Amino acid sequence: MTQRVAEFALAIGSFAIGTGEFAAMGFLPSVADGWQVSVPQAGHIISAYALGVVVGAPLIAVLGARLPRRSLLLILMAMFALANLASALAPSFGALLGFRFLSGLPHGAYFGVASLVAADMAGPGGRARAIGRVMLGITIATLVGTPAATWAGQVLGWRMAFGAVGLLGALSVALVFACVAHDPPHEDASPLRELGALRKPQVWLTLGIAAIGFGGLFSVFSYITPTLINDAQLPPASVPFALCLFGAGMITGNIIGPKFADKALLPTIFWSLLWNIGVLTLFYFGARHQISALLFIFLVGTNFVTVPALQTRLMDVGQEAQTLSAALNHSAFNIANALGAWAGGAAIDAGFGWSSTGLVGSALGVMGFGIFLISVYAERRSLIAQVSPA
Repeated sequence: MTQRVAEFALAIGSFAIGTGEFAAMGFLPSVADGWQVSVPQAGHIISAYALGVVVGAPLIAVLGARLPRRSLLLILMAMFALANLASALAPSFGALLGFRFLSGLPHGAYFGVASLVAADMAGPGGRARAIGRVMLGITIATLVGTPAATWAGQVLGWRMAFGAVGLLGALSVALVFACVAHDPPHEDASPLRELGALRKPQVWLTLGIAAIGFGGLFSVFSYITPTLINDAQLPPASVPFALCLFGAGMITGNIIGPKFADKALLPTIFWSLLWNIGVLTLFYFGARHQISALLFIFLVGTNFVTVPALQTRLMDVGQEAQTLSAALNHSAFNIANALGAWAGGAAIDAGFGWSSTGLVGSALGVMGFGIFLISVYAERRSLIAQVSPA
């Protein structure tokens, strides 16, 4: 099978997962009406999914260490498809929460393993671009899949939306089976070897960059609708267009970032983190005017430029424990999601205004940049120690 066909199959899986993760935010009122609960209570299905991602990524990466990567991908997408179909048939709200947790379990491990498969096929000179092509699915989901699933949830009911995501997962299983070449299990792979990633300071530092530094994007995105309506005075009908601009920005960042990362990984992370800080800071000032607000929504989306580079960095610093290292990246991003939403909400509750999420995001970006500088400094000290005489 050609490399591009295999990457397309893997990208369909990331499209399905991205659609399933973000679409639920758009039809929470439908879920609330269906179970006669409040919208905040219905929001627990999002928290349950995120918890599944955080728990599932390391757990599955360790337990599946001895499996061939293609077989593990098939198992993960089958789990995702079945859990979403079960969500569509949930007999109670409690059961729905359980099924959403199960839906999140394969998320991080799938992206981690799919990134490794794509990087191996591409070779050393094209790893970040191959990872970017796999992640293109999740960025396209924000532009196409999520609005479509949100519409289905609002018009046809949330059960139909979850059912459609489940069918996307089933399609991904078929495509991975048909298009991704079989690989033998790694003879020296073991759960203990994967757990060795947790002993590496550079793994924790890189995860810290993602978990804290990327929280700024989620700080803005979590409250983007009320910010646009209240600060920029945009009519509610124009919000879907603004969300499409955000998705277009993510796609742009995902295309541009890997090209630079394959040439110079650490400089790409350095400059992309600074870009992240600058854009979020300017969002605070630009969110009060309609045209500039729309421009900065697009630019905030481009901060996705850092994601493939961080994924590649984790594969490098994880060394022999690449599966767990790569999977933990997505646990870190879900922590960023929770942290950004909490910090942004705290600023709004304190009376600083809706657009203050930009300054909150900028502060988180500065902390992430600081962790990156510590990581580079520690790595250089380690290299000097290795080559210096005792």
